[in-house]
Amino acid sequence: MNFYVLESLIKVPEPAILPFFKPIDYVEVLAQIHEELDSCPPQDRSTLYLLQFQVFRGLGEIKLMRRSLLAAWQKASTVHEKLVFGAWLKYEKQGEELIADLLATCGKCAQEFGPIDVSSQFPLEVNTSSYETLSMNGNHLLTTVVFRIGDEKIVCDRLKISSLSAPFHAMLNGCFSESICEDIDLSENNISASGMRAISEFSITGSLSGVSPNLLLEILVFANKFCCERLKDACDRILASLVLSIDDAVELLDCAIEENCRVLAASCLQMFLNDLPNCLNDSRVLEIFRHADRQQRLIMVGPASFSLYCLLSEVAVNLDPRSDITACFLERLAEFAGNDRQRMLAFHQLACVRLLRREYDEAERLFEAALNLGHLYSVAGLVRLACIKGHKLWSYDKLSSIISSISPLGWMYQERALYCEGDKKWDDLDKATELDPTLTYPYMYRAASLMRNENVQAALAEINRILGFKLALECLELRFCFYLALEDYQSAICDVQAILTLSPEYRMFEGRVAASQLRTLVREHVQNWTSADCWLQLYDRWSSVDDIGSLSVIYQMLESDAAKGVLYFRQSLLLLRLNCPEAAMRSLQLARQHASSDHERLVYEGWILYDTGHCEEGLRKAEESIEIKRSFEAFFLKAYALADSSPDPSCSSIVISLLEDALKCPSDRLRKGQALNNLGSVYVDCGKSELAADCYVNALKIRHTRAHQGLARVHFLRNNKAAAYDEMTKLIEKAQNNASAYEKRSEYCDRELTKADLEMVTRLDPLRVYPYRYRAAVLMDSHKEQEAIAELSRAISFKADLHLLHLRAAFHEHIGDVLGALRDCRAALSVDPNHQEMLELHSRVNSHEP
Repeated sequence: MNFYVLESLIKVPEPAILPFFKPIDYVEVLAQIHEELDSCPPQDRSTLYLLQFQVFRGLGEIKLMRRSLLAAWQKASTVHEKLVFGAWLKYEKQGEELIADLLATCGKCAQEFGPIDVSSQFPLEVNTSSYETLSMNGNHLLTTVVFRIGDEKIVCDRLKISSLSAPFHAMLNGCFSESICEDIDLSENNISASGMRAISEFSITGSLSGVSPNLLLEILVFANKFCCERLKDACDRILASLVLSIDDAVELLDCAIEENCRVLAASCLQMFLNDLPNCLNDSRVLEIFRHADRQQRLIMVGPASFSLYCLLSEVAVNLDPRSDITACFLERLAEFAGNDRQRMLAFHQLACVRLLRREYDEAERLFEAALNLGHLYSVAGLVRLACIKGHKLWSYDKLSSIISSISPLGWMYQERALYCEGDKKWDDLDKATELDPTLTYPYMYRAASLMRNENVQAALAEINRILGFKLALECLELRFCFYLALEDYQSAICDVQAILTLSPEYRMFEGRVAASQLRTLVREHVQNWTSADCWLQLYDRWSSVDDIGSLSVIYQMLESDAAKGVLYFRQSLLLLRLNCPEAAMRSLQLARQHASSDHERLVYEGWILYDTGHCEEGLRKAEESIEIKRSFEAFFLKAYALADSSPDPSCSSIVISLLEDALKCPSDRLRKGQALNNLGSVYVDCGKSELAADCYVNALKIRHTRAHQGLARVHFLRNNKAAAYDEMTKLIEKAQNNASAYEKRSEYCDRELTKADLEMVTRLDPLRVYPYRYRAAVLMDSHKEQEAIAELSRAISFKADLHLLHLRAAFHEHIGDVLGALRDCRAALSVDPNHQEMLELHSRVNSHEP
């Protein structure tokens, strides 16, 4: 072991204080939000969905975050909220613009992308009263008026001009001297002759067509001065339609604010927001967002200031959390907070930034303010600051006091572990993992400590524990360092290539070195593989369900001249299996980009659409591909999408035919094994166990390891439970990632073995929810109601899962705890508002509420 490498590279940084809303009981908060959404006025709904978004962000639930943002956008009561949340959705979906383009080729519009017609969102609210009175000059009825501007005279219809506004009516028909004049000098009113001619034309036709932008600005100022509401509104809307670039928006926003033009101001705002994050590199735009006063904000963003600065601060944090811009936006966020929950969030986020900037006194004040408002997680910032100032014992005691006074969470023990040593530290980190197994720091600390004590196998086993269910980059980096210290360069390059697959720009050692540079250095110490070697390695690793190893091999293969489209597609399949949907989508888009033919490209487009919930359009792409060329992947896609989307049993015969067609087409054994496995599943569902068994056996002959699971199911359906158990045991022995195999095997054994297998599942992958549900159900059957609820609560504390919440709600109902049941129902409906069984349970429980 290289001890120099060990000491210099293997460092575990303290866990970051996250700038997120992390309530002690997120279930209670989600339930409160759901209850408020049922009774609040429409204008409050978007801000409640924004709070829901913040809760899900603290839980790391990306899909639920986006759904909350979409709901905020859909329920927006003002155009400004629509613009803010539409831009936020677009920002969250950076890199997914292709999906909107693909939907457009299928005649479907993804309306959250692209600008909206701002003008149509503002109703016409101008006073259209007409003034019929005409002035008399002696006995002569005045029908025209001549406006002199410099040396020019503009003849106007007196009645039409007077109808433009009350001031004009008073001037031309009231007690002013102009009422009996045929000739009026307007030279001192900042309107040109051409501008006055356009106004005269508008008074007759109601149109400003053909008027130049500069002249429109001149007319706008004049209209505002003389209270010509219809004229001003027309200028406002036409100018809004001319905002086509950031430069236009910057130039016109000053006028919009000066003249109180809400349509133009909203159009400028939309231009800025749709260009996030790029527009934050423009000093002019930053100046607008940093220094807009109350009146300017009211014109530009209406009542949506808090939502706007929530978005801007998030973008700024992602760009550079230490920047002055980030701090400024968060200061504005705190300023515009309208209630304690919003203030609590803003104070905590700003405190996190102040901490990063080493502005410790200000950070302490803000963490204290957030804590006083009820955000207990902010205490992590306070104790961290106390330790920095030399008060380590106070930090430990403060956290001990909190842990002893409430039902503690994993982060509390993780944080307290930073302020003690030896066995106490290990005990706290073990407790942190027990309460929240998703926290990465405890695994990393334990693994690094074991490695420093030369306990190599235990160190690797510890870091592999979390990598078995959570592909965290920092954990892969630590394992890479272990392999460097061990001079196991083949394993090291495997990990660094997996890192680069997940994050091509990743930097190691606290951002000091690009991962790509380290790969170059390590590669000098490993043997170069030929293309044939790579395929053999991929085949071996895919067959042994070594997903990280497979990712690494594909990364290496992509450097060659091989068919990159196919390789990026395989990469996307692995990333989906590893629960990395964003990276998988990036790989699918690269597959499309590198497709070698139109029919191949259409297949990848179909998968992109299918994976983003557009099944019908995905099917259409598969059919278009088949029309060009009959290929394995096109038939496979069509069969997969059809089987997943159609509940009609009669579709099974079509799916079987499609998979048979796929198997007749050329492909490699990896994909044919998958097709045979899928075909076997369809045969099982149709009751054709013999045909299913043949498919699974043939799949196993070409080393499609997962076919053991299908064959086990066939044995079970034939009432041969022992053979099913043995079949799953073979899968467990072959697969590196085998938590799902243990879970499936638990269905084929007696209760004690089932419990043992499910305990193993929870150790291997604590995010799988079935084991908690099973154990809770067994406890409930044994009339241990409180223990059953505690088992579910253990998982719910770190995973917002519909099924866990549903079961706990049912248990609460069973024991007569109506309020507990109602709380869980509401939280579950925040996770899935359309779940039918949950809606029925909620309705039933709600009718019993005291």
